[in-house]
Amino acid sequence: MNREEIKAILPHRDNMLLLDEVEKDGQAARGRYLVRHDEWFLKGHFPGNPVVPGVILLEILAQSACVLLQGAPGEKITPMFTGMNNVRFRLPVRPGDTFETECRILRAKKPFYFAEGRGTVNGKLSVSAEFSFAVIGE
Repeated sequence: MNREEIKAILPHRDNMLLLDEVEKDGQAARGRYLVRHDEWFLKGHFPGNPVVPGVILLEILAQSACVLLQGAPGEKITPMFTGMNNVRFRLPVRPGDTFETECRILRAKKPFYFAEGRGTVNGKLSVSAEFSFAVIGE
């Protein structure tokens, strides 16, 4: 899926849509985001040594996982974080990096979903996490 196809599922727009593409691969979702040099979240984090904030990396993981919840064509969902566990940051993500995700839904008790995800740059683990969210229809 490209950005326009992702917009058909997620309500995120403008600066908060943090996926360039995502695909469903069996029970996994694999996403990709090129971190541009002019990102709003890099302006103050940190001047002269820009690093993508951890909370942004977690948001990218969650957006990737949501493709696994795609319903009927054109049906949008609003995912809301409800928790994060076992979050581990290993390597920083910087401008020019392509951040790649792999996420799986572990279990669901609608409207709650429990997932795990990992993000890498050049095949090296940057972040791993378990997270949960509630899905609210629009």
